Amino acid sequence: MNEEPKSIWKKSWTGWRGSFFGWLILMVALAAILLIWLVAEGTPINKSGDELELFVATGTGVTVIFLVATSFSWLCCWRNFKRLLFGLACMATLIALFYAEEDWRGWHAWNQFKHQWEAKGEKFDYASTVPPPVPDDQNFAFSPVWIGEEKFLFQKEPKRAEAWYGDRIYSEEVSNLLSMMPVSVSGLVGTNIWWPSTPEKSDNWATANTIDLKPWQSYYRDLEITNPAAKIPVAAQPQSPAADVLLALSKFDPVIEKLRVDSVLPYSRFPVLYDTDDPAAILIPHLAALKRYSQVLQLRALAELQDGQSEKALDDVKLALRLADSVRTEPFIITHLVRIAILNIALQPVWEGLAEHKWSDAQLAELDLELAKLDFLADYELSVRGERAAHVKIVDWMEQKRSRFWDLFNMVDNDYQKTMLNHFGLTVEIYLMPKGWYYQSEIVLSQVQQQWVLPMVNDPQQTVSPENARKSVDAVSSLRPTAVNLFARLLLPELGKYAMRAAHGQNSANMARIAIALERWRLAHGNFPDSLDALTPQFMEKVPHDIIGGQPLHYRRTDDGQFVLYSVGWNEKDDGGVVVNQKSRDPRDESGNTPDISQGDWVWRYP
Repeated sequence: MNEEPKSIWKKSWTGWRGSFFGWLILMVALAAILLIWLVAEGTPINKSGDELELFVATGTGVTVIFLVATSFSWLCCWRNFKRLLFGLACMATLIALFYAEEDWRGWHAWNQFKHQWEAKGEKFDYASTVPPPVPDDQNFAFSPVWIGEEKFLFQKEPKRAEAWYGDRIYSEEVSNLLSMMPVSVSGLVGTNIWWPSTPEKSDNWATANTIDLKPWQSYYRDLEITNPAAKIPVAAQPQSPAADVLLALSKFDPVIEKLRVDSVLPYSRFPVLYDTDDPAAILIPHLAALKRYSQVLQLRALAELQDGQSEKALDDVKLALRLADSVRTEPFIITHLVRIAILNIALQPVWEGLAEHKWSDAQLAELDLELAKLDFLADYELSVRGERAAHVKIVDWMEQKRSRFWDLFNMVDNDYQKTMLNHFGLTVEIYLMPKGWYYQSEIVLSQVQQQWVLPMVNDPQQTVSPENARKSVDAVSSLRPTAVNLFARLLLPELGKYAMRAAHGQNSANMARIAIALERWRLAHGNFPDSLDALTPQFMEKVPHDIIGGQPLHYRRTDDGQFVLYSVGWNEKDDGGVVVNQKSRDPRDESGNTPDISQGDWVWRYP
């Protein structure tokens, strides 16, 4: 009567117990085998969408089989089976209602948000940001030079070049130019374009350093021996560094001159495939070519100035600025960052010519007209709106196939990505969340950009607010790590740096214009004025103010008869005209001639 109950380990494992523990052992073994296979394949399940889908699907299937097997005897009762069906039907109905309600709520909120802002003139559809087509025969981007560069780049995949330029890639004119491509300061063409390395160009105008042409002279003269296939023209005996550099680069003269002729065409729109389903996959290979050509034009202009050919140097600087203008209507942030880089490249010969008094008054007036066309703050607003529309389209594109999330995830490199790597729960949420939550993600993305990113720059007042940039970073980082906020946290943290570069680019153009006006004053009066106010109205209609804060730029004459002109920079602090250089990644490099534009002042001064 009082017999002690048997331990579970001593009970007979028959009936449901045997089924339960037998299936449990089998499922654990299967799960272990699956994990071992994934590890053996070297597939990190938290980084690959396809493997994650396989893992989740397998785990779900194993769980279902386990539950069905252990409940088989219970399900054999018809009454129990009907109860199960009724419960499943109720659960399925509740889930369907939840998804339907959330989908409608998200869709309604997104459309309400769009209508509210569209009434104020904003646009959110991607098509509205795409530059309109222009006539091919009036399009600088259809120059045989650019067609040849694309054909060279995609020589192993000609269909990609055809997608841009069609049968034009097979024209005789393009073929004649192809043997000289790619145009680069390396002087190398064909299969050896990445060897040997060119001289470092760490010195630049922002640190008040000239570029020494002697290393370039040695590079080109050595190249004739180390790589004769480059076919670099070299004089029998060394000439001046400027003369040898110009001779070496003369191999590209036919290409440069063709580009110069076509640069007068009134329009420029590269045939970017804007209708690609995934905006993040749009190719923009022409940007690298534009930067390479600007570097060649810079080196030519520097050599021409040193060789006493200031008019040719002026033409090359103007052509470089035309390259920056040729992609002005593109709605990509990366495009405008390249444009700012091209400006800084083109300013080096402008600066060196001013420092050495090699420009005439007429040439200075021409340079001023070209620089006055630049408005990187207006371009900032264009590109941020384009980026916003692209982000919205990317979210839509990923919602259609949830595993695409990992394609985006692996493209982005920021601190939030690193913290996300082990958030398996959030990953499951990405796959299971209703479509309405994707609409909510688009609202969060657009709200942050509308509230914080766009107000960083005030184009009408020509000012940029570092404080708003810092607030935007804080606003993004303060978003809770939920699936709805995920895309904003992944895509938006770096936009404050873009505002900083846009401000620095516009300030650089403005200071160059003021320096040009100061040089014109010096040519007329023999020295520099005591105040910038003296420049108006003869040499400038209005003196540009500091982009940071909107106050007058700082200006003072120096004891050696020169001057210092500067902005307070991104730290909004007057450091007395001190430039802070970046620390080299190589501890052995003590040159430190690259300015850190996030610190110190932004300065225009001469050696």
